[in-house]
Amino acid sequence: MALNIGEAAPWFAGQTTSLPRFHISSTGGRFVLLGFIPDVARRDQAMALVAARRAAFNDFNLCVFLVVRDPQSIDQARDDLPGVRWMLDRSGDITRLYDLVNADGGEPGRWLLLDPMLRVIGSAPLDEGAALFERLDTLPPPDDHAGTTVHAPVLIVPRIFEPEMCRRLIAFYQADGGAVSGVMREVNGRTVGVVDDFKNRRDAVISDEGFRRDLRVRLARRLVPEIRKAFQFEATRLERYIVACYDASEGGYFRPHRDNTTKGTAHRRFACSINLNAEEFEGGDLRFPEFGSRTYRPPTGGAVVFSCSLLHEATPVTRGVRYAFLPFFFDEPAEAIRQQNLQFLDVPSPEAMAPNAPADVQA
Repeated sequence: MALNIGEAAPWFAGQTTSLPRFHISSTGGRFVLLGFIPDVARRDQAMALVAARRAAFNDFNLCVFLVVRDPQSIDQARDDLPGVRWMLDRSGDITRLYDLVNADGGEPGRWLLLDPMLRVIGSAPLDEGAALFERLDTLPPPDDHAGTTVHAPVLIVPRIFEPEMCRRLIAFYQADGGAVSGVMREVNGRTVGVVDDFKNRRDAVISDEGFRRDLRVRLARRLVPEIRKAFQFEATRLERYIVACYDASEGGYFRPHRDNTTKGTAHRRFACSINLNAEEFEGGDLRFPEFGSRTYRPPTGGAVVFSCSLLHEATPVTRGVRYAFLPFFFDEPAEAIRQQNLQFLDVPSPEAMAPNAPADVQA
């Protein structure tokens, strides 16, 4: 069924010529143009339209993905960064996901224009794309795409950890020293830990059960009821007891990502970030690109809680050192998913990346 205005574009991951696996869901926060190109003849026609407005595709306001599946186009494709990428749809799965294969097997081709929330705002047959390309000249800044201010659906709750607990957690990190923290990726159907330039952070894992219990009591009594009230979600399980450190001297940051996109992380429901020293650093705030450039910073001892499905980033720390406690919450149905998916989870490296065994959130 063809996508209509206001409908969410299906997410997919595929190979570009610059990355072996690119998630379209990571492009939120800018306008995205998708071009589904069935053959070489129409590929050249599409390339001419892109070339005529090449400067508009800058990856900040707008980018384009040219989805091709014929062997000649795949062989000749070369990403032109910033802003212009070729999505190599060898299997045709992406084209079929968008229902762009006719009953007789023919492919008419199509342009789709998505807003910064990855919802359709424009559509045209591939051969009639000129008018849609003219519209690119009139697009507003991404922050103004809705015609009104939009706010990320996040919950900020102060006074989760008292000052003494914040200092205790920071002292724990400083005594431990932390270890380089990586990201969880799907590789050949398995969830593995990878260290690359997508994230610059060090984590200290809390293993002492008494310390963990002290943390759970505070979360159960002070935060879980607020999650229930705001999201009508009963958080019964907690994953990960880490103190994270984003250091300006190392350019601490975490680029835009979602927290539940692999089999090993699919059970996560809500992420939580509790700042331990909010007055002692600059930068290091949370941003949710799909909802604009505004940033969010809970106060010292306060939490920000949000769905793991939201695209989010930790902006670079530009001065000082940011310390934070970063658990995930989920429930019993999600625990069943976690158990089912353990078979796909490889032991990450380094060791500090491994999630702690989840525990009940109880006082």
